[in-house]
Amino acid sequence: MDKNSISGIVLIMAMLLGYQYFFAPKEDTIQPKTKTAAIASKNSPAKPAVNTLPTIAKDSSFKEQIFTLENKDIKIELSSLGGKINTVQLKNYKSYKTYTANGKEAIKLFDSKKDVFSIEIPTGSSKIALSNLLFTGIQSGQQVNFTSVLANGKKINLSYSLPESGFQLNYGIDAKEIADQITGSEYLIHWKENVTQNEKDANEERKATINYLLTEDEEFDYLSENPSSQQSESLTNSTDWISFKKKYFLTGLIPQGSRFTKATLTSTPNLTDSTYIKTLDAQITGNTQDLIQGKSNFQFYFGPNDYSIVKTVAPSFGKNVKLSYDFLLPITRYIFVPLFAFLESIFSNYGLLIIVLVLIIKTALLPLTYKSYVSMAKTRILAPEIAAIKEKIGDDPAKVQQETMKLYGEVGVNPLSGCVPVLATMPILMAVFMLFPNLINLRQESFLWAEDLSTYDSILNLPFTIPFYGSHISLFCLLMTVSQLAYGYYNNQITPDQPGQPINMKMMAYFTPVIFMFVMNSFPAGLSFYYFISNLVTIGQQLAIRKFVDEDKIKLLLDENRKKIAAGGGAKKSRFSQYLQTQLKTMEETQKNAKPTTPKKKK
Repeated sequence: MDKNSISGIVLIMAMLLGYQYFFAPKEDTIQPKTKTAAIASKNSPAKPAVNTLPTIAKDSSFKEQIFTLENKDIKIELSSLGGKINTVQLKNYKSYKTYTANGKEAIKLFDSKKDVFSIEIPTGSSKIALSNLLFTGIQSGQQVNFTSVLANGKKINLSYSLPESGFQLNYGIDAKEIADQITGSEYLIHWKENVTQNEKDANEERKATINYLLTEDEEFDYLSENPSSQQSESLTNSTDWISFKKKYFLTGLIPQGSRFTKATLTSTPNLTDSTYIKTLDAQITGNTQDLIQGKSNFQFYFGPNDYSIVKTVAPSFGKNVKLSYDFLLPITRYIFVPLFAFLESIFSNYGLLIIVLVLIIKTALLPLTYKSYVSMAKTRILAPEIAAIKEKIGDDPAKVQQETMKLYGEVGVNPLSGCVPVLATMPILMAVFMLFPNLINLRQESFLWAEDLSTYDSILNLPFTIPFYGSHISLFCLLMTVSQLAYGYYNNQITPDQPGQPINMKMMAYFTPVIFMFVMNSFPAGLSFYYFISNLVTIGQQLAIRKFVDEDKIKLLLDENRKKIAAGGGAKKSRFSQYLQTQLKTMEETQKNAKPTTPKKKK
């Protein structure tokens, strides 16, 4: 990195910190919502809940019926015992373990052996737990209807239907026959999932969280992605939907024509449990009037957390995919996502796709790269004069900087003109940094030695853990680091020393890549590969531009500017040059008018 790149990074980081402080959601901004947090017990991992409510109907001759709803994307098994979902499988997705072992078993997003979905309806002094009822079922095509006859002869009906394609399951409750028995204003939905490891990095999956959409102001919010401590939140606001987000998959519950009135949400990491690495729990309250009026219809979403799919499921449901920070969303949503989708229609190899993506982005940014190089060339041409100023003045950094700015004004050079193009490219850099770790498109796509571009590539597993680095070595991360060091070395050869700098920018060009190597060792291989190719293309562009830029012509242009500006006319001064001259005159007048103060002598 040259000094302009360092300046750009510093400014971008300042912008991010400012955004996080002033605009990111604060914990106490939504009232009357309350949040609490506690440390998860390492010795007591959460286990699947067992329904302890009494069974409403009993029949020793009852025989459980299993029904299957299936399309090209998903397979769902339903049980007449409780009229519940038994299992949900995604037919075209595998766990990392199954994928690397060349197995065929599909991912299960829901399994009643470990997960819970139950509804309790208040009736007088007792509650009817639907999961404890015995149902008879009838299947017609892509729909299953369940009926349970209570002891008093009244019925509760459940219905499930699955479209011919997609990941959305329709679910309805018909409790109108027991409307006169329903008491109170609230009924309870208990939804719990014990998250199993489906990806390579269990710690990343422990960041699984609960998202939701508030209806009052259409505000999206979520529990913290904390992989080591319990997060809990109580909502008294009504919500449009609630979802359980894992690394690359999502389960959601969306009421149709109604809203949840309140909810208590908890995510608990199970640090010592290698089977259920995290537990997501939602105690949701609905309005009993919806049951009485037959409005208790829902839609489940069991599927990939793919922006192109989830954005159409429900209002703001696409926010389950963390594309980027809000101020970078236009770049990600309207440039990267459509461009990536277009390239997917052409390339089946995602390594080649990333290379072409880099070439397209770098070509689009070429004018800015060219402008930055020309600015650097002007600074390089003025380097001998700047060195002469420093030699003449000596060890007075402020005076050296003042005279250097004066020199820039005399030749009409804006020293910030090289920083602005670099700063303009930073949003692209950061958009990629946010997008790639959340991009399911790279999941289980191999390239060269990387078997899965959505996670880190490991060429060597270490028998120990290096602090801040990890216990493995990522080759793509190393290649990215080497390419950054090479680019830094190249820039140091063509970038003159700047007087009065508090930081040695040339040393920073070597120090910064090493820091990023530690940060990105466990990041997706696709991201490291993107930056590696990007660095190579940037070096190539710089070499090509150097052949086309005639520094002798630039020197003649600067000399002409100097003469015209000195003559007081002819050359049109830039606003920055005018600003510099005004500031320099003000500083000179201040120094002339300043009277030295002498300390009073003691009598």
